[in-house]
Amino acid sequence: MGQLNSIDLPEPGTGGAKAASNSAPTKSRWWLWTIVLGLIVVGIWYFRSSRNASQASDAAAPGATSKGKGGAGAGGPVVPVVVVTAQRGDLPVYFNGLGTVTAFNTVTVRSRVDGQLINVAFKEGQFVHQGDLLAQIDPRPFQVQLEQAMGQLAKDQAARKDAEVNLERFKLLFKEGVIPQQQLDTQASLVGQSDGAIASDQSQIDNAKLQLTYSRITAPISGRIGLRLVDAGNIVHASDPGGLLVITQLQPISVIFSLPQDQLPQVNAKLRSGVQLVVDAYDRDDTAKITSGKLQTIDNQIDITTGTYKLKSVFTNEDNALFPNQFVNVHLLVDTKHNLTIVPAAAIQRGPQGTYVYAAADNTAKIRTVTISQTTGDSVGLSAGLNVGDVVVIDGQDKLQDGTKINPSPASGANGPARSAAPPSSSPGAPQAGTPSKGRAGGSPR
Repeated sequence: MGQLNSIDLPEPGTGGAKAASNSAPTKSRWWLWTIVLGLIVVGIWYFRSSRNASQASDAAAPGATSKGKGGAGAGGPVVPVVVVTAQRGDLPVYFNGLGTVTAFNTVTVRSRVDGQLINVAFKEGQFVHQGDLLAQIDPRPFQVQLEQAMGQLAKDQAARKDAEVNLERFKLLFKEGVIPQQQLDTQASLVGQSDGAIASDQSQIDNAKLQLTYSRITAPISGRIGLRLVDAGNIVHASDPGGLLVITQLQPISVIFSLPQDQLPQVNAKLRSGVQLVVDAYDRDDTAKITSGKLQTIDNQIDITTGTYKLKSVFTNEDNALFPNQFVNVHLLVDTKHNLTIVPAAAIQRGPQGTYVYAAADNTAKIRTVTISQTTGDSVGLSAGLNVGDVVVIDGQDKLQDGTKINPSPASGANGPARSAAPPSSSPGAPQAGTPSKGRAGGSPR
């Protein structure tokens, strides 16, 4: 009992309080960490639940794209495109060159006599016919010369008549032996001299009449008059270098153009066979057709500096649409290729594997490799790879792959491939300006 009494117990409010204070913070930290860990677990569960719900809603949505190959395929998006139907037809083969309009005849009208210009009977820019009066030179000096020549003729005719009467008398006297032979011969020569004088007088009369004719200046050809070079009242001479006016023949008119020498054999073969080749003249921009004509001939040599040869074509030019020295683009129709499958140039795509098109079948785009036989304007003739009646895509190819689902719509205002009246292309298989350049045009098919 005595030992028990010797044990020191802590006094209330001292040691017991210190122990309680050491155990309280430890219990508080455990509760705090428990709450933090619980919040983390709840956050992770909520994040995973939200993500799974989002994926499930995306998978259930219509038109959802599947991964792989960029979304193209059975589960890919539907691409709207414009389509046309391939048709059977013929395409012309043109050789194109640059040409210059050349007048068939150009005449500088000059006076053939000297005198004063008293009348100008034309207007600048007027169309005249051959024989129309253009100008009048003062005819009075030539009329006086004519009258003088006619008076001299009458005098010489009278002298001849007297010499002829005396000759008949001398013949009678010679028969009677009154005069010698010499006198008879002299009288006969006088008659001959009178005949010569009369012939000279007649030529003078003809010359005076010709001068009178030359005083009336008429149109030597039919054509269009240019600007007036001399005004009325001036003294003109036959030796004047400038002339009075210039007349240019416009109907018919010619166009001289050049083509590469590689195209000469085909054109020459057509000419030798008697085929009349058609030539179309287009404006400077090569967009609007001016008129049509015929090929007349080709030059007899090749220009070694340019490697081209010249050709001459003829146009009736009834509407005077062609003008001398005008620059034109010439399309020479050499041949026509028949029974081709024709599609617009916009349908043609090019890649490492060659030329191809996107054919539309069952609302699906399929790649078809094609062979180009002829390109004319906005139309392309195919010899292989596509059949008549096949539907091809002409717009929207940049979003297509082989097997892409499409929503086709027909081209507005056309049931088939567009055709150009006069195409700028001439060589088979040549790339055209109408080939689409957007998107994958020129790229390889996928």
